[in-house]
Amino acid sequence: MGQMLNFDNVELFYDHVYALKGVSIDLNEGETVALIGANGAGKSSILRAITGLRKIKSGRIDFMGERLDGTAPADIVRKGIAMVPEGRRVFPFMSVKDNLLMGAFTRSDKADIARTLDSILTRFPRLKERYNQQAGTLSGGEQQMMVIGRALMAKPRLLLLDEPSLGIAPKLVQDIARAIVAISRDEKVSVLLVEQNSRMALSISNRAYALSTGSVVLSGESKALMNDDRIKAAYLGGEV
Repeated sequence: MGQMLNFDNVELFYDHVYALKGVSIDLNEGETVALIGANGAGKSSILRAITGLRKIKSGRIDFMGERLDGTAPADIVRKGIAMVPEGRRVFPFMSVKDNLLMGAFTRSDKADIARTLDSILTRFPRLKERYNQQAGTLSGGEQQMMVIGRALMAKPRLLLLDEPSLGIAPKLVQDIARAIVAISRDEKVSVLLVEQNSRMALSISNRAYALSTGSVVLSGESKALMNDDRIKAAYLGGEV
């Protein structure tokens, strides 16, 4: 299992305020790695740095052995990185079908695109039922399934998920969690998951990094972190 993503001592500022202070993380092929921590801890800043939406101040980011920082966002998608943004950015007046097809903008093989679309509709049967509906008529959970499906239309090697459980009915959070596990396993996609629902994040990931004010404060195997008293106190509501 080779290393896919490497963040080496990355610093990032927003208007002279530190967002990331010398952060180092890595992710191997086939892994699901979670980033947990409170709002403003720097989790989403890591995703913005990977996708080229924010320029890093120092350090470096490598993907599949090649330097990634400084690459244009569209080229980052072509390299095999797809992002599911926080807040379910959907095109509300377009159909579910057209929203999904927007994810395939870097691909040209129509037969292969159709196969990917079919596999997504099989994975998310609710989307099949609502295929020709306007995306704005879907529930929050259904929209989240759709934006995950849209990201998968790019056939990524690395899937970035920014707060997939945010604002979703609890019964659908489990469906989303199961889908993430299945996608990683079946599509052979590595996953970097940013999530405030720390219990969910730790339960479906291999490893995790806990962040606080722009720095990594703890990291390790997710199962071990789930039982770490510091993690329980800070992120799991002190539950045993």
